[in-house]
Amino acid sequence: MKILLDIPDAKVPSLMDMLSRISYVKAKTLTDSKAGLMSEIREAVEEMQLIRAGKKEPRNVEEFLDEL
Repeated sequence: MKILLDIPDAKVPSLMDMLSRISYVKAKTLTDSKAGLMSEIREAVEEMQLIRAGKKEPRNVEEFLDEL
C-alpha cells in the first residue's frame, strides 16, 4: 500500500527518521510537482471509473481538447 502524506517541511526530517527505523516501511520524499501530478492522475482514474460504472457522463472530445 502506498500513502501520500502532506507534512510541513520543518517536520519531515523527524518523520523520515522515525519511518526509516521501521524495517517494513520504505519512505522517500516527493517534490510538490510530482505530488501534484500524482493527485491529478488519481483524480483522472477515479473519473474514468465513474464513467465506466455509468455514474458520470463522458465528455466529448472537443471539450477534452479545449482543456489541453
